[in-house]
Amino acid sequence: MGYRTLTTIIASETGLRDTVNAAISFARQHDAHLDVCCLGVDNTQAAGFYAGAPAMIYQEALDQARAVAEALEAQARDILRTAEVRWGTDSAVVTLGGLGAYVGLRARFSDLVILPRPYGHERGINDEAVIEAALFDGQAAVLVLPEGLDRIAAFDRIVLAWNQSNESLRAARRSLPLLKAADQVSIVVIDPPTHGPERSDPGGLLTQMLARHGVRAEVSVLARTMPSVSETLQRHVTDQDAELLVMGAYGHSRLREAILGGATRDMLEGLKRPVFMAH
Repeated sequence: MGYRTLTTIIASETGLRDTVNAAISFARQHDAHLDVCCLGVDNTQAAGFYAGAPAMIYQEALDQARAVAEALEAQARDILRTAEVRWGTDSAVVTLGGLGAYVGLRARFSDLVILPRPYGHERGINDEAVIEAALFDGQAAVLVLPEGLDRIAAFDRIVLAWNQSNESLRAARRSLPLLKAADQVSIVVIDPPTHGPERSDPGGLLTQMLARHGVRAEVSVLARTMPSVSETLQRHVTDQDAELLVMGAYGHSRLREAILGGATRDMLEGLKRPVFMAH
């Protein structure tokens, strides 16, 4: 198992160069093909328009979105042109309502999606929608990058968050190539349930499974001493001087749309180091 097809979705000019360069460095490490998809998102809302207005407004909005997508693709191609990796680019115009279907389709056939942090200066609803679509519609593993990171080095020290959930198990399995290459993996369990199936040996079965893949892992059981689980995790990552956090991505349904849950959103809002997520 390895990462042979990588995808990054660009929906704004903010951080474009850093994200593409970081994806290139990861693709080079893993001898992978990199696809960069550039989106122009039409956020026009039809409600409240007077009769006859929507057609004109829609056309103008579509023209603007197309210009944005083509400009983003041109910038991405300028960066990729000298990259020593296999790559391809694409541009598309989507409505905010149709963004999930497009991103989900592209993400579904990728081994890993590399995205910038969706929160922060000059970030907005489109960035959050992209990561939600990759995780929930595409069911893809996603590597989320902090601001300013333009190169991904080898992850020698990794923290793996474990809470016995399906999401955290999927994250562990999909990150196996990274875990196997790491020098140190710390499985962290925060406030394990006293009556759960792993009450006598938190993280024991996961450690055994990983060991059979050659992963050198140890378990840390922590009490939640910070106001939130995400803050406790972030402090442990800092204490371990880890370069990557692996965790499950959690969400809930809004009508028929999955959106990021509070704990996942908190982690991404305070992101200082790369986070590998899977739903």
